[in-house]
Amino acid sequence: MLTLVTGATGQVGRRFVPRLLQSAAPGDKVRVLVRDEARGERFAGLGAEVLIGDLRDVDVLGKATAGVDAVVNVAAAFRGVPDEEARAVNRDAAIELGRAAVVSGVRRFVQVSTGLVYGTGRGRPLVESDETVPGGHLWGAYPESKWEAERALGDMEGLADLRIGRLPFVYGDGDPHLDDVMQWPAMQRLHMGHHLDVAQGLRRLLYASGAHGVYNIADEAPVTTVDLFEVHDRPVPQEVYDRDAPDPWHSVMSTTRIRRELGYRPLVPSVWTAREAGLL
Repeated sequence: MLTLVTGATGQVGRRFVPRLLQSAAPGDKVRVLVRDEARGERFAGLGAEVLIGDLRDVDVLGKATAGVDAVVNVAAAFRGVPDEEARAVNRDAAIELGRAAVVSGVRRFVQVSTGLVYGTGRGRPLVESDETVPGGHLWGAYPESKWEAERALGDMEGLADLRIGRLPFVYGDGDPHLDDVMQWPAMQRLHMGHHLDVAQGLRRLLYASGAHGVYNIADEAPVTTVDLFEVHDRPVPQEVYDRDAPDPWHSVMSTTRIRRELGYRPLVPSVWTAREAGLL
């Protein structure tokens, strides 16, 4: 099986691709699409086929998907980028990649999305069948553009085997994302997922013969910003305690479906486990 991975140099992709290569069955191959040849050298050294090009270039997508059996679209423009860029990468490029996959006869497409598409909480863990109401001032166009990509790919004729992984707050392996969270509302719950478990979840979506539709991927212990200060052994500023959480159930997801259907079990069940194991 030849698998195309986009977004290989991003925070998720650069940690996912080596793990995908390490776990590949004999004969399986991985192709990565990267814009920077120098940044692709690492993946070539690990055994990946490296294609240089921009995900937003339609002509490149035809080359990228040629001969491919499966696509894992990890590419994302996250918080802090202009809304136009978020839509161009998260929505428009994903849709064009889906179209190229259909033309090339790709049989399986794994779209990496986000739990932020759910929007507000429901007073309980979010399940995959919940209505999506993406938004929020912290995130710009990121959640909405990811949801629009999900919807367009789901409606795309010829893209029959679509699997969508909705990720939590991803951390670990030295990802600077964990430090950024210290500036966010203190009592807001954050559902976490270590890069080890993101890779595990995406591999299960990629290889499972019976997978279909949307799956939440996350750990077992949502935390607050106060918890994260304590995980880092930092004093908690009083103003952090004083902040209010408008929605304590925001982003808290159920992982029942991926557990039951695909056998997923978090290798790193909490940030406390990650700290004790030296995996932050």
